[in-house]
Order: sequence, then C-alpha cells, then structure tokens
Amino acid sequence: MTAPPRPYTLVAELTYRCPLRCVYCSNPVDFHRSRTELSTAEWRRVFAEAAQLGVVQLHLSGGEPVLRDDLIELIRHARGCDLYTNLITGGTLLDENKLRLFRAAGLDHIQLSIQGAARESAETIAGVRSHRKKLEVARLIGKVGFPLTLNVVIHRLNIAEVPELIAIALELGANRLELANTQFYAWASENRRALMPTREQYDRAEEIAREAIAKYRGTLEIAFVQNDYLSGEPKPCMGGWGRSYMCINPTGEVMPCHAASVIPGLRFDSVRDAALGEIWRDSPAMNAFRGDDWMMEPCRSCARKEIDFGGCRCQAFMLAGNAAEADPICRLSPHHAIVESMRNDSGAGEPLIYRDTKSSRALS
Repeated sequence: MTAPPRPYTLVAELTYRCPLRCVYCSNPVDFHRSRTELSTAEWRRVFAEAAQLGVVQLHLSGGEPVLRDDLIELIRHARGCDLYTNLITGGTLLDENKLRLFRAAGLDHIQLSIQGAARESAETIAGVRSHRKKLEVARLIGKVGFPLTLNVVIHRLNIAEVPELIAIALELGANRLELANTQFYAWASENRRALMPTREQYDRAEEIAREAIAKYRGTLEIAFVQNDYLSGEPKPCMGGWGRSYMCINPTGEVMPCHAASVIPGLRFDSVRDAALGEIWRDSPAMNAFRGDDWMMEPCRSCARKEIDFGGCRCQAFMLAGNAAEADPICRLSPHHAIVESMRNDSGAGEPLIYRDTKSSRALS
C-alpha cells in the first residue's frame, strides 16, 4: 500500500452540546445518541499524536466548544504541541474575561458564526435570541486582540443580506468573512427545501461577493463558498478523502470529514482503541476512497480526477445511493438529473426543523 499523505488539518469536535438550534447544523441528526465525550487526557494525547503526524492546524469545534470546562487546558496543550489553534464558536457563551484567558493560554484565532445581518432572520435560523450578543462578542474579540473570521452560512433566508453582511464584517474589523453557501448534509439536508435559494438569488449574491472580493482586497479577505447544487462543479471535498484533513468527533471516531458517518458500511476507528497515526495510515474507512482505485466511470477516465477527486463521497451516497459513484453534482454523472430536479424543489415558507427536534416548531 502506498504511504498515505501527511495530514495538515485536524478538526476536533469537542462536544455536540450547543445552546443554538441552527437549522443547517453539520452535527449528525442523531447526535443525542453519542456516547461519553473524550476526556481531557484523551484529547491531550490526540493533539500530541496529531503534531507528530505533521498536523499544523487545529480547529476546536462542536457543537459549542466553550461548553467544555477544560477548554483553556486544551488550548494551552495544543499550543505546547506547536499547533496553530483556532476556536470555532457561536460566541453566545463568551465574555471579555474568557477571551483574555484564551489569549493567555495561547489561542491564535477565533471563527465566530453569525446567522444573518438582520436580527429577525438571524434568530429564526439560530432558533434562539442571540444576534446582539454575537455582535457584542465580535467587538470584544477585536478588543482583546484576536484575528477574527466571521462565518455566515448562506441560504434562501439570508442570501439577500450579502451586502449588509459585508458591511458588518468591515464595521467589526474582521480579518476574514466566509460567505459559505449551505452544504446539504445533516440538519441542512432536513431543511433543504426551505434553505435552497433560487438561481437568481444565488447568481446575484455571487456577483456581489466577487465585486467585494476585488474591492476590499488587502482590507478584508472574503471567501464565497459555492452552492454545490447551483454551481454545477463538484468540489474537491476536503482536498480529497483522507489526503490532508481529518475530523475527530466527540467520542473519538476519526473521519475524513464531519459528514462521513452518513455512509453505511464504514466503521470509523476511535482514538480510544488505537493511536491516531495507526488510524490515519491503516484504517479501512480512511483508506476507502483514497487515491483513484475505487473510482467508477466517468471519474476513472476523467481528466479532472486529480483536481476534484470525484467530488464528495457523502453526496454521492445521499443522492445516488452509492458512495463510489461520481458526485451527482457533476454534469457528467448519470445521476445529475437528481440535482437538476432538487434545484427547483424549494419553497419559501417551508417549516423549519430545528437542531434539537425532529418536529417543526416556531422560534419561542
């Protein structure tokens, strides 16, 4: 077997607990069935083993990682392992004192999510009253001296707010703004009809973003993450399966991306049972779609297979029923008609299914 590539990025999902109820959440729909979270000692060992493997970027994610009582200790240990450490947070549990403690522990960067420019739409998506607190925390992040990335998941309910979102990022002094069109996995898949924008909405938002990218270059970095269904181009998902990126969920399972558990027949090994390097190198699940031996046509003979790596394996399973198929997003996929139909299968006013329930309910 060819030696696996070096991993570059580790996303550590410290917990699935979260005070928000976002309707696009990437946590599994059955997250409440998860077993006991990894302990402080287990995460410390994982970070050390990750650094030995060559990982340089660590993203502390969730759920809401601030709910971990040991977060300061984990940040301090990660920096001691020479990992560039980024906190991905909803911000609602932060205050100036916590931010200063994180700074002293060695945290490098904070990525803060906001759900929209207007309070009403933002809180409809988050499912809780949170918008003003998030903006307050964004200002505190700058005051304490952290680099700040604002992340906004874009969809039908806020896509018209792209100009205002850019203005908010500028006003807050953010270093980076991610306008990340919804990826339809997990809870977003449950809400696809409500969240899918129209072609006209999407094209206008992309045009505005492209103009702003050029206008604010050197002042604000803006990333516009395309909507798979509307772009027509399969993405090189996570840079290719098991090539440079790994995600470890709260119970210790090592995956090539946060959504991979949707694929049946793959058993993801846990750091509770084996060393991280052994899992990265030898795990059948991590090797399932490495390279191109697994590819079917049209991927196998496609000139782009070293660019997009066949697209997303989770999407292939969800839409075509087989994770080895070409990503149906691709125009060459025999299943592309599924995507064509879903582009138009959307609707304003569809009831939203919130993260903590399978029944629709209004914001309370």
